[in-house]
Amino acid sequence: MKKLALITAAAMSLSAPALAQTAVSTTGTAPAEAKFSTVGKEEMFSSKIKGLNITNQTDESIGEISDIAMKNNQIDAFILSVGGFLGMGERYVAVSPSSVAINYDAKAEKWVAKMNTTKDALKAAPEFKYPK
Repeated sequence: MKKLALITAAAMSLSAPALAQTAVSTTGTAPAEAKFSTVGKEEMFSSKIKGLNITNQTDESIGEISDIAMKNNQIDAFILSVGGFLGMGERYVAVSPSSVAINYDAKAEKWVAKMNTTKDALKAAPEFKYPK
């Protein structure tokens, strides 16, 4: 009985360093050291952009930002929900971020998005479908 307890204790003490080493390793290409950032109040957050109504140059509502597509850690496209009424008949189009001006309106204390286009142009744009 003493031998079994001694063997078990020895096995556990030998495996402890191996367990500790696996706990600190990283996977993939992520750096081992975490880097932290400070975020100011002027920063734009995706939670403020998603759902943002887009107006055109005549202040006509032309759509809503429903999603953000990322590629290589940068915004590749805004996915806009256009057309429809109360969720019926809406469709999605992907637009370049350079086509959308997003600014903070300090007087209204809210984010605003503008595009130089029309509802008809967005309806005629190629439809975006989410990949499966």
